[in-house]
This record gives sequence, C-alpha cells and structure tokens, in this order.
Amino acid sequence: MTTMPTHNYNFLYLGLIISLITITSPASAQLSVSFYDTTCPSVFNTVRFVVRSAINREARMGASLIRLFFHDCFVNGCDGGILLDDTGSFVGEKTAGPNANSVRGFDVIDRIKAQVDKACGSPVVSCADIVAIAARDSVVALGGPSYSVPVGRRDATTASKSTANTDLPSPFEDLSSIAQKFTNKGFTFRDMVALSGAHTVGFAQCRTFRTRLYNESNIEPNLATSLKTKCASTAGSTDSNLAPLDSQSPNRFGNNYYQGLINNKGLLHSDQVLFNGGQADSIVKIYSDDADTFNTDFASAMVKMGNLSPLTGTAGQVRVDCKKVN
Repeated sequence: MTTMPTHNYNFLYLGLIISLITITSPASAQLSVSFYDTTCPSVFNTVRFVVRSAINREARMGASLIRLFFHDCFVNGCDGGILLDDTGSFVGEKTAGPNANSVRGFDVIDRIKAQVDKACGSPVVSCADIVAIAARDSVVALGGPSYSVPVGRRDATTASKSTANTDLPSPFEDLSSIAQKFTNKGFTFRDMVALSGAHTVGFAQCRTFRTRLYNESNIEPNLATSLKTKCASTAGSTDSNLAPLDSQSPNRFGNNYYQGLINNKGLLHSDQVLFNGGQADSIVKIYSDDADTFNTDFASAMVKMGNLSPLTGTAGQVRVDCKKVN
C-alpha cells in the first residue's frame, strides 16, 4: 500500500458536523478537539504520520488499530486499559478471551507515544487519546470518513480481564445478545449496525469462523469452498489461519461489507446475523445502497464510542509507558 486513498475525502465535512454533536455526560463534556493546542499542538499530525507509516508497512494494521480502540472503549470506557500488562495487583485485558492472541497494534501505539512525547517535549498526551486518534487516522487512511476526535482523556491505573470477557461481543453471538451489549453502553440499534461496518476491513482467524463455516447453511457456497482450504473442520494447525472479513476489499474501507451480508458472505456468525431476516436487515440494505449514509453514521458512532466513560480532570494519569502504570 504505497499511496493513500483520496476519493473519500469529500467526507471531511463530517468532522465539522460531528464536532457540533452535543455531548451530555459531565466527563465527556471536558473533552475537546483543542485540548492540546497549547501543550502539544502537533499531536494530531504526529499520530497521523506514524499511523500512515505503519499501514504502509502492513495494510492490515489499520483494521487492527480500529479494533484496538473498540476493545479499549467497550471495557470500562476509553481509558487505555487494554494497553496495560498484568501486574501483581490485577490481571489485565490483553489475556481476556476476545483479546488473547487476537488484539494487536500495541507496538504501533508505543511508537506513536514515543514520537508524540518527543514532539511535545514531555509526556502530556495520554495513551487513551493516542488510541482514539490512531483509530480515526486508520479509518481515513483506508479510505473511510474523517471526523473530529475530542481529546483530554486520561489513562486508567487498572484493567479488568473479567469485564473484557463479559462486555465485549463475541463472534459466536446472536443478534439479540450483541444488541444488548451495545445497548448497555448507550448505543442505538443503528449505531450497532454502523459500527459493525468496521469489518469492512481486517481479517479473522479460523477459530472464530470454523463453527459458521461447517455448521451453518446461510453462507455463499463459493466462499465456503474457498474458506475450507484455509480452515479445517477440527481444531488444530489451521486455527490461526486468516481470512478477510470482507472478501471483496479487506484493506479498503467502504460499504462492501453490507453488500456481502446480503449475499450471505458474512465471515463471522456475528456478521451474518445482521442480515438474516431480523431487525437489522433494513439498515443493512440502506448501507449497502448508500455509502454516504454509512460513512456519516459510522463517523457519528465512532465519536460516540470515544465518549464512553473517559477519565478526565484529575482522574487517572497520563502514563509515561502505555504498558504500565507510572
């Protein structure tokens, strides 16, 4: 991937629109796009440069950074908790079922942190903010919409493996269960369908789609045949083999994911349940036909995601090392 897509930059107006969204919770009301204007005015440019360099080296990394943001925010809010290694006082989120040997991009966050601290002259930008900015920059680099990222989050001093295990949606869950987990975080049903569109990019391991591949009938036959060459019917050596979440364009952000669902090409069970005769079908059809509407809804939902229970003010800390508490 040597050049950055430009055709979707007509969505830049979304940044202005979304920056005007009213944020009602007291904590998230303290977040602001201008938070670092005095202490580190180059933070956004610095993060963008490192993210694009990482994606140029490995296109898959963009999807990984988006997922890292989601898995951070969905567990105790956007607090950088997912970045913490285990300690004697707590077991971190990295080894939780949805994250172990799956969530990645930690090394890129470390590189961004080092470059941002160098640009700022001191560690004033939180790891939680870096994760949020990196996710947006990944969306844009892969051809998706831009949006404003309010900042000012602080970093947690603890993490929770048990909460990660209970709160994060599973690739094996049905629609009602997934929807409830999003509702518990304050998202609408439409937000859930829009955020699922992040699966327009990225890959999943055989162990996450084997059950669907060999036990479900609502999967497009040619796709199933192709996947069976990568994923054996029993656990073993193929468990970590990868397949694209969107078989049409796994490294290009767009609405192809929804078009695939209509054709029974959802890779995960949790993907295809969005179009299986249920409540989500009508939204999937809208997004499959109208990329602009999907981009607008996705960007809005990502801003909402970033406002999940952030630590602000004197809560938490700004970590020097994203992997451990100061």
